[in-house]
Amino acid sequence: MASVKQPLDGAQIDALYGLEPVFEPGKGAPPQDWLELECAFCGEPIGTSVDLSAGSVSYIEDCQVCCQPLLIKVECDDAGHLVRGWAERGD
Repeated sequence: MASVKQPLDGAQIDALYGLEPVFEPGKGAPPQDWLELECAFCGEPIGTSVDLSAGSVSYIEDCQVCCQPLLIKVECDDAGHLVRGWAERGD
């Protein structure tokens, strides 16, 4: 008698092919964290919400106080948790 194989679920497929997890709309929000920074131009403290679903990234965001462009850098570990974040001048 032939055995019936059960279809793989999403997590098993991701593990099999070494894929990162997918965040489906409506099935929980992507991981986020709040980052407290200091503006590299005016020195004022600012805060921003960062999306951790992309892993370690860098992007430009204007300072909420002086409106200068900041290069925000976010470093995440392999599990997708925030390790550190900082702001540099985004000239």
